[in-house]
Amino acid sequence: MTNALSALNFPLPSATGSLESYIRAVSRFPLLTQEQETDYGRRLKHHGDLDAARQLILSHLRVVVAIARGYTGYGLPQADLIQEGSIGLMKAVRNFDPERGVRLVSFAVHWIRAEIHEFVLRNWRIVKIATTKAQRKLFFNLRSLKKDLGPLDPAATSEMALRLGVKPEDVTEMETRLGGQDVALEPAHEDGEESLSPIAYLSNADAEPARIFEAEQIGRTRAADLENALVSLDPRSKRIIEARWLREKDHATLHELSAELGVSAERVRQIEQKALKKMKGLMLAA
Repeated sequence: MTNALSALNFPLPSATGSLESYIRAVSRFPLLTQEQETDYGRRLKHHGDLDAARQLILSHLRVVVAIARGYTGYGLPQADLIQEGSIGLMKAVRNFDPERGVRLVSFAVHWIRAEIHEFVLRNWRIVKIATTKAQRKLFFNLRSLKKDLGPLDPAATSEMALRLGVKPEDVTEMETRLGGQDVALEPAHEDGEESLSPIAYLSNADAEPARIFEAEQIGRTRAADLENALVSLDPRSKRIIEARWLREKDHATLHELSAELGVSAERVRQIEQKALKKMKGLMLAA
């Protein structure tokens, strides 16, 4: 918590103890009157008075705590939520214009919530579930507006969409996203038993550098052995093997080679089989 507020370089309540102690400490800071708030705001804006900024921030930390408590349902540490809200409060104080006649608390609520929203969206799920303006609106309102924990029926979905000003399909999609659960990539095994986790089927052992190098070496060796085996063949046998087996496409048929070489298709097949056998022997012996 202290880190979030120490950017302005003045002493603040310490959060090194329990969260409850911190909350009790900030609740003891007195609230400012409108006259005091306006005076501190002018001193900060026109003279860069950091002590004035300190007074404005400390008197509004209880507001940060109250707002942060509304986001505890997302499973994030309350201390982190308060810290992010405190950053928003500092931004509000920095941009506060005391001449507009608006109390700082009304102005700061937007900044505090904005920082907490960003923090929740960054950390609630590994995969971002709300990126557009409509999705963010749904994310922070859908669960609170639902009457129960069950799925929305079509009528309730339409009503929710109308109420929030979004499409019914957007409501359905966000409800599905909120209902999903994060799965550990490689969860800890219990009782020595292996569990089916994403790491078991997402990993590819063949992509390991050692295996890639080994495959390349084997490929080069086989290519060299094949070349040596082809050299050992007579010209006619070599022609048949190349036309029948070594083209990338449009492999020659027995009848095509028969017409080319002036022998029967059966004779071409016999020469082919003999050449393949010879090559296999040479490559195995290599």
